[in-house]
Amino acid sequence: MGTIVEIITYYLIKAWGHEFGVAIERPLPEYANNEIIHNVEFTYHRNKLLGTMDIPHVNSISSTRIFNAAGLPDRFQKSKTARNLIKDGVIKNACTVAYSDNSFCNAYISADGRTILLFELSDAPYAMFECKRVGVEEGMRKGPQTIEKAKQGAYVARTVSSLQRIRLRDGRIGGAIERNGEFEMFDDYYHAIDKAVSEHDKTILKDFILTVGVVSNHGNWFTSENHNKEMRVLAQSYDWLLFLTDEGLASFIERIIGDDGVFAIVKQAFERSYEKGKKVNRFTKTNMDYDSDRVLIKYFCDNTDEVLSWFNVITPAGRCLGQLHDMLVELGRMEVQYVSR
Repeated sequence: MGTIVEIITYYLIKAWGHEFGVAIERPLPEYANNEIIHNVEFTYHRNKLLGTMDIPHVNSISSTRIFNAAGLPDRFQKSKTARNLIKDGVIKNACTVAYSDNSFCNAYISADGRTILLFELSDAPYAMFECKRVGVEEGMRKGPQTIEKAKQGAYVARTVSSLQRIRLRDGRIGGAIERNGEFEMFDDYYHAIDKAVSEHDKTILKDFILTVGVVSNHGNWFTSENHNKEMRVLAQSYDWLLFLTDEGLASFIERIIGDDGVFAIVKQAFERSYEKGKKVNRFTKTNMDYDSDRVLIKYFCDNTDEVLSWFNVITPAGRCLGQLHDMLVELGRMEVQYVSR
């Protein structure tokens, strides 16, 4: 189920048009403490298009082949780990081809499936998405793994950004940021973020990372309205906490994975990922069946409003996913400095 939550989240990101600035499971260091890094599902990076390539009619397209043919600027070095953007009908989402001192180059498949797009992404992300399944595991009434998972996610969310969350005496969440050895304090954390984003205040947004958590429960013992300890731990730590409802999850499974008609290709890819003797997963956020990817992109783009209805916003209270989308867009528009060519 965790894989499905990640796939739904990723294709929402694609439907929003954010795919070409997103990396998958890229190590994320803690703020001002590079010795500790965390792997999160998705990180948003400021980006720019470097070039395009036609997809050759071959069974396999490796990152090495792309690097050799792309003619990238001299500052880039070939990725130390060889990857296949396409192999045996499976694509690798956000395939890293090369890296430089302060950026890296990812290869993506265009929306029409005909072109390879090469984007340069800044090393420093401005947002992160992490998916957490914090319900009870099968056969257990309530186990310690649920609160431990919540604490793990909360720890990461609270340690990666320059803008620190501070609990005030009256229970409100304030903010604090260090500048030249002195702290600037904000009475309201979210007001500080809103003001900095609307004004493109680079002094506050330098090293700022917007943290977004996506949780689901799958019909266990809490809901988005009935917060238990796990949900409260996550809600007080992430900037945005989204709850994927059981209705939303069931809708995705019944309409797409369980469909023998229009979405039969998706159902087949899902089943092949769990058949005995499989060599590679074909239905994950990282590796996805090529034809299924085309079908899923079209569904999520054509039915974005429905997909958005699958989620409830837990934190910040009273906000909607459209506001999160707008904030991500604004953060991504900030000027990026790359190494000169």
